[in-house]
Amino acid sequence: MSKDAVLWPRPSIHRETLDSSAFGVVEKPLSTFEKLYNYSVVRKTAILVFLMVLWEVGARMLNNELLFPTFVATTDAFFKGVASGELVIKVWASLKVLLIGYWTGIALAALLTAIGIASKIGTDFLETLTSMFNPLPAIALLPIALIWFGLGNGSLVFVLVHSVLWAVALNTHSGFLAVSNTMRMVGRNYGLGGFSYVTKILIPAAFPSILTGLKIGWAFAWRTLIASELVFGVSSGSGGLGWFIYENKNMLEIPNVFAGLLTVILIGLVVENLVFRTIENATVRKWGMQS
Repeated sequence: MSKDAVLWPRPSIHRETLDSSAFGVVEKPLSTFEKLYNYSVVRKTAILVFLMVLWEVGARMLNNELLFPTFVATTDAFFKGVASGELVIKVWASLKVLLIGYWTGIALAALLTAIGIASKIGTDFLETLTSMFNPLPAIALLPIALIWFGLGNGSLVFVLVHSVLWAVALNTHSGFLAVSNTMRMVGRNYGLGGFSYVTKILIPAAFPSILTGLKIGWAFAWRTLIASELVFGVSSGSGGLGWFIYENKNMLEIPNVFAGLLTVILIGLVVENLVFRTIENATVRKWGMQS
């Protein structure tokens, strides 16, 4: 622009205030259905109700209680078993053995994992053992358990430890190996070492994998226990929930058999959605590791 050019002042701009309704809906309120849908408890409850209805309709269409009792007959047998105390006693007998085997397996898995992360030869040792024994079904060890420990809880604990040990050790070790070098250097820069380094850096960083291993170990242990009790119950005439199922099958009390199976399912749902979900919310979700 030349120096002779005339600089005109910029005119002021005045804008009129518009009503917000002219812009349409800024925030759409959620309907009651949308609000309920956001809760996982409501969604899972709806799925369970759907399965119950499907069970009832399918059983009534089949119309043969010796093959497939209705959901109503199963729940009636379930509540009768609870009221009489028989089902409660069987469940408690199974859970006591399960907890012993589960926690023993976790303790041994922690020991093996500590050996595995201590050195390269320890890693090779752990990987070799998991490759050998993890694919081996625990139920296949029942004959050996009978020979070594005889009839009783010792044999049950043995196969439960095998079910839990390798899944927990493998997932825990994988979680430790996946901890980033940045996290490791942060711990070293803070002067952490030894036990404090493991508890404050490695375990929190690897906890999603550890929790996954605990879930898998629980599922394996629960299934192994029921299957083992079927065999040991036949041998010794006593047992927990597995024996309850087997005994009622022999007496053709099929609603009681399904009541026992329903109990297995209910315990699994409670452990998964209360115990493990509570741990998950207090740890990995709180730390921002999962959404």
